[in-house]
Amino acid sequence: MATQAADLGPILPAGGTGWTRSPSAYAALRGHREDHPEQQPKHPDPFDVSRSDIYAEDRWQPIFAEMRAKGPMHYIEESPFGPYWAVVQHEAIQHIEALPDVFSSSWEHGGITILDRLEEIEGDRFELPMFIAMDRPEHTGQRRTVAPAFTPKEMKRMDGDIRKRTGDLLDSLPEGEQFDWVEKVSIELTTGMLALLFDFPWEDRDLLTFWSDWAGDTELASVRDLDERRRAMLYEMAGYFQQLWARKSGEEPQPDLISMMIHSPAMNSMSPQEFMGNLILLIVGGNDTTRNTMSGIVHGFDKFPDQRELFETQPDLIPNAVQECIRMQTPLAHMRRTATQDHELFGNQVKAGDKVVLWYLSANRDEQVFDNPDKLDITRDNARRHLAFGYGIHRCVGARLAELQLRILLEEMHSRRMRVKVTGDVERVQANFVHGFRKLETTISRF
Repeated sequence: MATQAADLGPILPAGGTGWTRSPSAYAALRGHREDHPEQQPKHPDPFDVSRSDIYAEDRWQPIFAEMRAKGPMHYIEESPFGPYWAVVQHEAIQHIEALPDVFSSSWEHGGITILDRLEEIEGDRFELPMFIAMDRPEHTGQRRTVAPAFTPKEMKRMDGDIRKRTGDLLDSLPEGEQFDWVEKVSIELTTGMLALLFDFPWEDRDLLTFWSDWAGDTELASVRDLDERRRAMLYEMAGYFQQLWARKSGEEPQPDLISMMIHSPAMNSMSPQEFMGNLILLIVGGNDTTRNTMSGIVHGFDKFPDQRELFETQPDLIPNAVQECIRMQTPLAHMRRTATQDHELFGNQVKAGDKVVLWYLSANRDEQVFDNPDKLDITRDNARRHLAFGYGIHRCVGARLAELQLRILLEEMHSRRMRVKVTGDVERVQANFVHGFRKLETTISRF
């Protein structure tokens, strides 16, 4: 891998010096929308839930509820992402996830998001393979490479460090003074965790959030005017990580993810594009998901004060509260599969090549599985049945780590008798893949 630097663009000095600092992905996309209102995506079908405005405005719930009431899946003939099947019921999603040979995750068929992963820019195919976007047997070998970083033994080893970093950060927050929880807590904790997982230079850890935002926004990736800038950000990311790869390639095996890749036959000969794709997977998967649930917890307790009172008076509910908050937030709204053959599905004829989009966001509000699903209930006895981590062979490899970080955050908040109220602006991510918060202005008091 270290011999392929020329394929990844210019290699700049480590330590941050010389790295491009362009506007954030959010600012770039917002600026494009403002400058080109005529290019706003059109959504003629009222059931086209690929539209990002319904998530930014938090009005997606009744749309999905109506869809679920009418059936497990719906064919959307026209959307900015092409035609697709929208699968909205819990049981239907589990059924499809259990048939990975029929419903492919492979980047060769389009990948795991509603946006086709095979991008073509001015005739140049920009392919980003990643192990979550692979089918067996390639998926199996690469997943096994990184899985040891998330075993129960590793979680126990990391517990003390996560708890100390979480506690130190909570102790640094101002009491009685409004601040942005997303910026001060959610981003800081998850970015720090990623830096430790990659053994990434601590002083440059904010780059991980920056790259995650550029890589994880499906709508941004569909705007051709931003292709060049987005690709530059991804090559910058790959170039930086390639330096880490080169430095670690001569060292003894370590428990960080880069070292695991280097010493794995399944991953140590990756192409530059495959290297980049797996970095995106690990960064977006480890950053956006946990950080948005950390924000969702605070917002959920504020919206349902009776549940905050239960948290404050019954700390033994914290493990279950973690599962319920993940269910309510569902930080990744969907995953996509592609039919490899004609297949009858719940009375519908799915054709080979059809795009099948699994809306986890909807499954986690399915009335057939969860009573009163739009209410946060930290005593819910089946909260763990949520599909926020997926299901089957592609279930999130880092689920244990996400649960650990969230549990420790709640435990450390409780031990400090910390009550967090939403007292200012709430700004949500305008995207159909990552589901979360851009800003959450809060004020701390004590209970």
